[in-house]
Amino acid sequence: MSSLIVLLPAEPAGPAGEFAFALSPDRRTVQDHGAAPLALLPQPRGAGAEVVAVVPAQAVSWHQVELPKGVNAATPRLRGVLEGLLEERLLDEPDNLHFALQPNAGTGMVWVAACDRQWLRGMLDALEGAGRPATRIVPEFAPEGEGTLHALGDPDHAQLVWSSSDGVLVLPLTAMAAALLPPAAAEARCCAEPAVAALAEQALHRKVELQQAPQRWLQAAQSSWDLAQLEFASSSRTRAWKKFASGWTELLAAPQWRAARWAAAALVILNIAGLNAWALKERQSLEAKRVAVRQALTQTFPNVKVVVDAPVQMEREVALLRQQAGVASGRDMESMLAALSMAAPPGRTAAAVEFNGNELRVRGLRLTADEVRPVASNLKSLGYGATLQGDVLVVVQEAAP
Repeated sequence: MSSLIVLLPAEPAGPAGEFAFALSPDRRTVQDHGAAPLALLPQPRGAGAEVVAVVPAQAVSWHQVELPKGVNAATPRLRGVLEGLLEERLLDEPDNLHFALQPNAGTGMVWVAACDRQWLRGMLDALEGAGRPATRIVPEFAPEGEGTLHALGDPDHAQLVWSSSDGVLVLPLTAMAAALLPPAAAEARCCAEPAVAALAEQALHRKVELQQAPQRWLQAAQSSWDLAQLEFASSSRTRAWKKFASGWTELLAAPQWRAARWAAAALVILNIAGLNAWALKERQSLEAKRVAVRQALTQTFPNVKVVVDAPVQMEREVALLRQQAGVASGRDMESMLAALSMAAPPGRTAAAVEFNGNELRVRGLRLTADEVRPVASNLKSLGYGATLQGDVLVVVQEAAP
């Protein structure tokens, strides 16, 4: 889950132009950094590896607008709506700019990032041509979080950047420009690159915290912002999948999730062991019941030496005993005729009766379809089933539940 973080140069770079980069093995620490041509940039390795393109502060302008009802990041006409809302605020033609909404933007006041569309397309094409296509595009600074001051650049081109949830302000690093900062900046955290730390302390009249540029880019890569929207995103599903894949990879490999991974693995193992134990207990219980049924059969009927289907064999032996004792069973013809006489409409006589040992076929009762239903219902209560086949009523004994 390593990350290659590339700072896009504010001016178009030629084939030999160098790109500043930071390489992170875990998206939390910087392993390597420097500047190199695109073809020589390190390649992120491992599952979930990504390339994050960082748009420098001076290449982005920030605007707060109120989206109309029914308009959000997934609205097909979003670009047209944004062009109409920002037309009077932009210094360039809207057609030349790329727009991106803040994360989880909905109806109401939202922040919109704007940058040169052709420049951004050229940068992304260059990365892709070098075999390092950008997974995400993030701003170097975004209007989010508590207010923070950053001094960056070199002594000849030093900049002062104020970023907070109220916006992003980029100024020259001078005492005169520092006077334009909001009052909250006086007590806010102030970070400075080593090259301009002394200049920042002189202009701001306060101590500053040293911070290397690669550390700042790493913080930018951890932002929830993604400028890959509209024409720079193939679909909202693609963006959602990227976020899901990134989060899932972090869950699988991040050190801080190690305890959770062990707990999940232990829970799965315990559940599997519990299911196997329960299945074994159920199999033993079922086998014990089978043994009890077989023993009941062989003890009751000692002449049965081989048990194949205990319930069927027991039923057969009981029927044989009943026959030897002269006791009628439910399958006998007499029992079926007695049940039919109780269930059939009064005054009906049969023209012919057939019995094959399993079913009774009665012909000539002249039952209508409406009469068959109550007859079948009455027979069912006596343990028999009845169906009408033409003019023949077929009666069979139903299996005991």
